[in-house]
Amino acid sequence: MKSSFTSQVWYRSSQLLLGAVLLLMIGYLLIYTVYAIGLMRFPFDYDQGEGFELQDTILFSRGEWPYRNNEVYPFYASNYPPLFHVILVPFVWFFGPAYWYGRLVAFIGTLITAYAIGYAVYRESRHREIALLSGLAFLASNYVYHVGPLFRQHMFMVMFETLSVVVLAQVAEQGWPRRKLIAGLALLLAAGYTKQLALATSVAVFGFLFIRNPRRCVLWGIGFAAVAGLIFLWINTSTNGAWWDNIIAANVNTYLPHQFVGLFKQWFRLHAVLIIMAGILAAYELYFARLSLYSVWWVFAVLNTILSGKWGAGDSYFATAIAATCILAGIFAGRMLQGEWTFGDNPMTRRLVGLRQPLSTAARFVIPALYLIYGLSVLHLPTEGAVFGSLAETLGLESSYGDRYAFYDSAGWVEGYATIGHLPTQQDTDNGWRIVDVLRQSDLPAMSEEAAFSLHADKDVVTNPTQLKNLYENHMFDPTNLVAAIQQHDFSVVIFRAQFYPPPVLEAVYEAYYPADMIPMNGFNYEIWRPGPPQDERRAFLTHLSTSDPVTQIFSLPFEQAQRWLPHALKHQNWETQSEPQPNDEGCVTETYQKSGLVLSARLCPVAAGAELTLEMDAP
Repeated sequence: MKSSFTSQVWYRSSQLLLGAVLLLMIGYLLIYTVYAIGLMRFPFDYDQGEGFELQDTILFSRGEWPYRNNEVYPFYASNYPPLFHVILVPFVWFFGPAYWYGRLVAFIGTLITAYAIGYAVYRESRHREIALLSGLAFLASNYVYHVGPLFRQHMFMVMFETLSVVVLAQVAEQGWPRRKLIAGLALLLAAGYTKQLALATSVAVFGFLFIRNPRRCVLWGIGFAAVAGLIFLWINTSTNGAWWDNIIAANVNTYLPHQFVGLFKQWFRLHAVLIIMAGILAAYELYFARLSLYSVWWVFAVLNTILSGKWGAGDSYFATAIAATCILAGIFAGRMLQGEWTFGDNPMTRRLVGLRQPLSTAARFVIPALYLIYGLSVLHLPTEGAVFGSLAETLGLESSYGDRYAFYDSAGWVEGYATIGHLPTQQDTDNGWRIVDVLRQSDLPAMSEEAAFSLHADKDVVTNPTQLKNLYENHMFDPTNLVAAIQQHDFSVVIFRAQFYPPPVLEAVYEAYYPADMIPMNGFNYEIWRPGPPQDERRAFLTHLSTSDPVTQIFSLPFEQAQRWLPHALKHQNWETQSEPQPNDEGCVTETYQKSGLVLSARLCPVAAGAELTLEMDAP
């Protein structure tokens, strides 16, 4: 009787714990949904590069390729495969350029991925609660939360990868059904033409199929390669080779080993409980059963995270590994609860068989406890607002980013980890429109590090900075034409956020433009650079700096603007400010600079034509 009562208490306690963990995971889903809705309402780039994804979609909606010659105006090309953008084309036709639908589709993609994870776990374990936990665990990850609702193609790739693996996982046991193979491989092809990173999943899938049936694998592999290759050749031919240059050659980026190591340690710390469960199941399959596609995929997905060390990569490169981990961990948890383990007949395994029932009983409490540990490890939430502010205060949590962002993130920060996750504010939106108004003041296009401002101002999207940087570092981009356009002031303004341009392009901007204003938005300072004096006046100015004789020069730049340009121009030539500006009764301003033992007096006065500059150089 006492034993029965104890069993009931144990069972009810374990169910209460399981319910508590489910509530925690549902809470993360609610936070994730609020975050996604907040991003859908934000009309500007939240993460660097989103606007260029939108621009790719716009080009496809016009029947144009985004893979083009970067060396002619508008100096733009894409470095991502087309499928995600093509899927969004109808939205452009009906709603015009906007960020919300790209973020909505990406968000829905993560929900589909979570459902596929839960379905895979339920199919293997027949345990509904664990299947639900597995899908929710994917959405609860800090990494998935970060990038899931962005206008980016990465999580859509993960969706196709996961669906493909789930469809193909049991084809060998089901007699290699043709329809299922076609569906699974079509999803795999879709993943590859969403983002190149899906190559690792392709290798995992065909490696698994080869283990099960080499002949069938080779035959299906030839067909798969033929279709993928024909699509590749068609796009490359249609773009005169720009597809190869931008998709393949330009993606050979600088590798930063410390970035990968830091991200891997962070990933393991956050997901350690799930990773250990997944690893145990993979080891069990290797030694006591048959390797499943899930285990093979998990190994390749984890190995593929080494690419997160590339410049421009980051925590999103772990998303596929997280999906695979959630599936394996869920199957492990289900089998522990159901006691569904099979072992070969030998003395060691006979002892293990005897432990099956005690382990299953203990697992009723241990498994929910492990998921609870995971849930506490990935703690993240906004720290402002009526609900989140009160919740954060109750939990004693403060923003991990100080005044910059109102967001707590248990992950901390390492190089390559996205510093996002907060909700954009109304002030962020207002400041974004301030930048758009700057672009609307001129008929000329702007050179902006983010596309949103140009799109809202109905201007051409000029340059894709990181793509130009990648091409330049791979000796595939000649910046001569872009540099000439900058020197000639072909752009009304230059908008910087992180200055991810090739060095010659940055140098041209520093020489031809000057920082006139700075507008904060979304935790970043957006620098507004305006044109300096015309090119001939700048050249004459540099010539005057090389002489020791007093010299006077007239600039066509208005006096107020010349006051902002001159200190920048002298600093760019390594002159250091020695005194504060000294105004006089005539409205002139004199400032002293020092460089290599020389002292330069610069006197700037307003004149009808613009500004008059007098330079006098003396030894100290």
